[in-house]
Amino acid sequence: MKRSYIVLSMALALALAGCASKPQPPGWQPNARDALDGYTDAWLKGDTPAADAEFARARRETASTGRFDRVAQAELVRCAVQVAALETDCPGFAALAADATPAQRAYAAYLDGRWQGLDAGLLPEQHRPVVAGGALASVADPLARLVAAGALLRAGRITPGDIGVAVETASEQGWRRPLLAWLGVQQQRAQAAGDAAAVERIRRRIGLVGEG
Repeated sequence: MKRSYIVLSMALALALAGCASKPQPPGWQPNARDALDGYTDAWLKGDTPAADAEFARARRETASTGRFDRVAQAELVRCAVQVAALETDCPGFAALAADATPAQRAYAAYLDGRWQGLDAGLLPEQHRPVVAGGALASVADPLARLVAAGALLRAGRITPGDIGVAVETASEQGWRRPLLAWLGVQQQRAQAAGDAAAVERIRRRIGLVGEG
């Protein structure tokens, strides 16, 4: 019994030593990631004060490295999440663009709809087919799909089908802010087409979302 206990203790000590030998990421990385996740969740749900507080925390964590590209990456996350709900003003990244990486500048141009001469190979993989004319529905991640839809709208390449995909994507996720934004686009298109029945149906849906 005593021998078994000693063997078990030695095995546990070796296992702990093995875990300890693995380098842990610096604290700012998980802190920034958690803050950006919190920002994204709060902003998509429409909780602006909580989103602002979380992003300020993410900015502080990345700025602690003294690296412009790391802060620029956080700003790009904020910009992309805003583009998903059709808000495209990204002054935070613009102030850092000169010190950002080529891939970061390419992604910023993509988000802004500036696709002329854009090197799609520098974009995140799931966004490359969108620039090439691929179907929006083929973008697997819901948030990336909404970001791509916002970029398509900015680039003047959005289709009615894409708008429908964006609406239903936001609806399925319960993301109030982008859902209201894309329903607004749908309503404007219906009004322009003179489809009174569709306008009324969308108006009622907007009212339902607004109850939250």
